[in-house]
Amino acid sequence: MDVSIIIVNYNTKDLLKQCIESVLAKTHDIEYEIIVVDNASFDGSQQMIKDIFPKITFIESPENLGFGRANNLGFDYAKGRNFFLLNSDTILLNNAVKILSDYLDKDSQVGICGGNLYNEKGDPVLSFVRCFPSIFSELNKLFGCVLFKFLYGKNCNFNHTNKPLKVAYIIGADIMLRASILSTVGRFDPDFFMFYEETELSYRIKKSGLSIFSVPDAHIIHLGSQSFTNNIKKTKLMLDSSNLYYKKTLNIFVRNIVRILFILNIRSRIYWFKLSGNTNKINYYNFIIQNF
Repeated sequence: MDVSIIIVNYNTKDLLKQCIESVLAKTHDIEYEIIVVDNASFDGSQQMIKDIFPKITFIESPENLGFGRANNLGFDYAKGRNFFLLNSDTILLNNAVKILSDYLDKDSQVGICGGNLYNEKGDPVLSFVRCFPSIFSELNKLFGCVLFKFLYGKNCNFNHTNKPLKVAYIIGADIMLRASILSTVGRFDPDFFMFYEETELSYRIKKSGLSIFSVPDAHIIHLGSQSFTNNIKKTKLMLDSSNLYYKKTLNIFVRNIVRILFILNIRSRIYWFKLSGNTNKINYYNFIIQNF
C-alpha cells in the first residue's frame, strides 16, 4: 500500500462527503486506502459513511479525541508506506496524493510535505509556516510581520516559487508524512487536544535531521482557511496549546522572553483599538492576556 489517507471527522458530514468524493475523483495511479476516524459525531456522519462509502475503513471513537489523538488511532489501522492526514474541510483539485507521496519517496531526507492551499474562490491561504514559534516569531508579530516579509517576501505562508520550498511545518490540513518516522520520533503528543500538535510533531521531526517541504504542484482547497473569528472557546484552546508547546520545546528563560513579547504585542493592539473605540476588540484581547 502506497498511501493511507486519514481523515478525522467531528460533525462535518457534508464537508466529509465532499472531501472523500474529491479524493476518489482526483486520485489515480497510486494504491491508497481511506480511513475515517470519527470523533463521536452526532450529525449523522456515521450513517452517511456506511451508506455511501461502505468500503472505507471507518473508526468510531466513543469520545472526541481531538486532532492528534484521533490521527494516532488512525495510524493503528493504516497500512500505507506514507500517511496523508487530510482535513475533512478540504477538496483535492488535482492528484495531490500521488504528487506528495512521490515527493517523499524520491528523497529519504524529507519527513513531511504538503501542498498549496486555496480558499473556495481560488485565492492562496495559509499553507505552511516558515519559522517555529520562538522569540523571533513573537518579534515578527510585534513589528507587524515585517521581519518575515523581509526574509521570505510573498512566500511567508504560501509557495509562489513553483518549486519545492523548505519550511518549518505544514499546517494540519494536508500533511503527507513518511510512516516509518513515527517509530523514530513518536506519534502526535496526546497532551495536545487541538492546535500546535502538528507544530510539535514537526519540531521533533526536524530535530531528528529530516526536512519538511512545501510542494506547490499539489493543489487543495481548504474551506477552513477563512479569516479567524473572535471565537473565545477556540481562542482559549489555542492559547493553552501554545503555552504547552512552549513548555515542551523551550527552556524557562526563553519562555519568559516569549511571554513578555507576546504581552507587549497584545497590549499594543489594545492601545490602538482604544484609540478607535473598538470595545469588542479590546475585550477580546484583554481575554487573551488573562489566559496566556
